[in-house]
This record gives sequence, structure tokens and C-alpha cells, in this order.
Amino acid sequence: MPPESAADLLPVPPATFHILLAVADEDRHGYAIIQEVAARTDGDVRLSAGTLYRSIQRMVEQDLIEETVARPAPELDDERRRYYRITPFGREVARAETERLEAMVRIAVAAGVTARRA
Repeated sequence: MPPESAADLLPVPPATFHILLAVADEDRHGYAIIQEVAARTDGDVRLSAGTLYRSIQRMVEQDLIEETVARPAPELDDERRRYYRITPFGREVARAETERLEAMVRIAVAAGVTARRA
């Protein structure tokens, strides 16, 4: 059963947040999500297949992402791949988590634990 509000899911596990960001701009299959996360983090975050697929299963159940029906042209695709996209609720959760993280950074800056200034 999906949560009632985005706030019910905060804080979002890092793997979940990275997956939401990876599918926010285009539909992707599992391996493409792994590649996108690694590329966006300059290789600092590498999702294992186990972490990815457990996260995807949970995220589908929570209505954060959904499997897509649309597929690339057959010559560009492998029929065994499943493609995922962010849902409107998933976008809402990603936005809420981003705001939560931004607030945490503002607190850290105000506390003087980072070189950044507010």
C-alpha cells in the first residue's frame, strides 16, 4: 500500500533518491539506471544489481516509479528489459527530499561546518 504523503517517506534512502533522479528525465531500464547513477556521481555511487532491483520492487509498491509500456525500437532494445519512469508521486517525494537536504545544508553552513556561506 502506497504512503499517503511524501512526508511519510522522508528521509528517503540514498539508493531510492538516486534512482528517482535517474528516471526523472527519461525512462530507463535497470542497467541504464546503474550507469546513470554512476555517471551523475562521478562513480562515487555504484548500485549493485541486488540493491537496484530490491529498491525498484519497493519503489513500485510505493508508487514512486512504474514500469512503462512504451519501448524503444526493437533493433535498439532487448525484449527482456523492463523500463521504469517516475510517477507524479515519485516526483513529489524527490522534490520533498531535495528540500529536506537543502535545509540540512543551510543548517550545516550556519553551524560553520562547511566552507560554503549562506
